[in-house]
Amino acid sequence: MAKTVSIHTLGCKLNYSESSTIAKQLVNKGLDLKRYGEKSDIFVLNTCTVTASADKECRQIIRSVIRNNPDTFVVVTGCYAQLKPEEIASISGVDLVIGSNEKFRITDYLQDVLEGNLSCAGQESKPGIYVSPLNELTVLGEGLTEDTDARTRAFLKIQDGCDYTCSYCTIPLARGGSRSLPVTKVIENAKKIVADGYKEIVLTGVNVGDYEYEGNKLIDVLYKLEQTDIERIRISSIEPNLLTDEIIDLTSGSEKMCNHFHIPLQSGDPEILKLMQRRYRREAYEELIYKIKDKIKDCGIGVDLIVGFPGETDERFENTYNFLSSLPVTYLHSFSYSERDNTKSSKMENKVPVRAIKERSRILRNLSLRKKSDFWSGSIGTEHKVLFETLRNESTMQIEGWTENYIRVKTGYKDGIENSIKNVKLTVPDGVKPVECEIIS
Repeated sequence: MAKTVSIHTLGCKLNYSESSTIAKQLVNKGLDLKRYGEKSDIFVLNTCTVTASADKECRQIIRSVIRNNPDTFVVVTGCYAQLKPEEIASISGVDLVIGSNEKFRITDYLQDVLEGNLSCAGQESKPGIYVSPLNELTVLGEGLTEDTDARTRAFLKIQDGCDYTCSYCTIPLARGGSRSLPVTKVIENAKKIVADGYKEIVLTGVNVGDYEYEGNKLIDVLYKLEQTDIERIRISSIEPNLLTDEIIDLTSGSEKMCNHFHIPLQSGDPEILKLMQRRYRREAYEELIYKIKDKIKDCGIGVDLIVGFPGETDERFENTYNFLSSLPVTYLHSFSYSERDNTKSSKMENKVPVRAIKERSRILRNLSLRKKSDFWSGSIGTEHKVLFETLRNESTMQIEGWTENYIRVKTGYKDGIENSIKNVKLTVPDGVKPVECEIIS
């Protein structure tokens, strides 16, 4: 009987993309892929380490899997495994820990298991640990996966690693320096996406805007993707200093580029930005947002924020709040500051109390809801292209999808609407719940 494997992923879209690559490698070796939670001979956890809570969740999942399925062979990989392999290996029942380079050769490390020569050994011997040092993190690996919720969008990894030195971040330690997939390979993978029936590509990476391969930049990739048969192209997230006028102009005049950007800010206070070692000033960020809105009136703009960075006084938090209140952005993703080992910020003074961080996060969540509601309501009466998803609720027969500028919409189900792009008119707002729309064509 063929061996079985289940895979679980935590963290960013890039991780999900890479887990898809791992899954395909294992399936190609004859393994039967099971859903997470089902019993399997092998369990693979692809981890995240962006916050302390992410580390905690990883450990909880490992222990839960071992408790419910003690005979499974447990493999842990990803960013947490790269940074703290010994910590993971100390969990009783873990059999194999592999780092950022090694995860793309997972079948090599599982060869004995796949051939039936080695069984779960968690209680009997020490786990195998295979983690390359930071200066050897040069493997890029490919990632290509569908949107697991909707199966209408495909996430395409084009870049990995980061050369930035933000004072709070361990991602460069977990993934190494910036490196990019060859343009020819990007286009080859994009054509596979089209052939598989997907309508939208979402470009992913640790620092997508830093894409560079043999003189080609992100704008060059976008120009070439426009020449393929893919119907929509979306950038997952892009640093403000890397969102160029060329990209904005291309998006403004393109039928395929989604008029939606997700642009990390992290703080709206000038002094905190300096402490974070971000590569832009607040004034430059503000100028960028208004430039986008001037050229693309209905552009959806998302913002990432870190709440409670050391030194963030009440006054400095108010600077961030007031700055964001004044900007024409659409929604916010706020994250509580989490102290990470081997970062400059972990050694900084003036730590923010947990209670204050929670309250500030609540305030920003409310601001985000107001921003999103205002943007969605202000779009009533306008026409958009919507990529509709799979029907999820047969009792209501309502189908949902996303506009190109990232407004969630719904309408009555019709045959042939799934995984198709339709022209719609937005009709009835409902706060931050999906907007009612009518199909025009």
